[in-house]
Amino acid sequence: MKKEPTMSLFKSFLLFCIAILLLIFTTPIGFLYALLRQLLFGKLKTLSIYFLEVAISIDNTGNVIMQYLLNDLLLIKRPTTYYFGNKKETISSVIGKNSLTNTLSPLGKALNAFLNWIDKDHSFNSIMYDVRLWARDND
Repeated sequence: MKKEPTMSLFKSFLLFCIAILLLIFTTPIGFLYALLRQLLFGKLKTLSIYFLEVAISIDNTGNVIMQYLLNDLLLIKRPTTYYFGNKKETISSVIGKNSLTNTLSPLGKALNAFLNWIDKDHSFNSIMYDVRLWARDND
């Protein structure tokens, strides 16, 4: 894995603040534009893909933002534990990997069961989905 370049705390916090402001003020505009554009051009099928891509993007962001909380609440620390925090991975994928290595806490197991109740084999399928995306992006 590549080592991320380091940046001063001030600069990184400033960039974080700018990103949050952009998210708050431009996301609704971009989302509304996408909906209207696809509706006007009769491309309703592509909205399903758009919604999934946005959901995955938000999930990846949550994986990074909540990494410390999720690591502490949902995982049992062992040598085989796979931790939250990868910006290119969904929360469900990390849960699925830890389910396979039996390193989910009771709360992690409950969340996994809930996700799998909503969507059969959700966490396992999310691992496979991430692998397919990784393979596509690295071809």
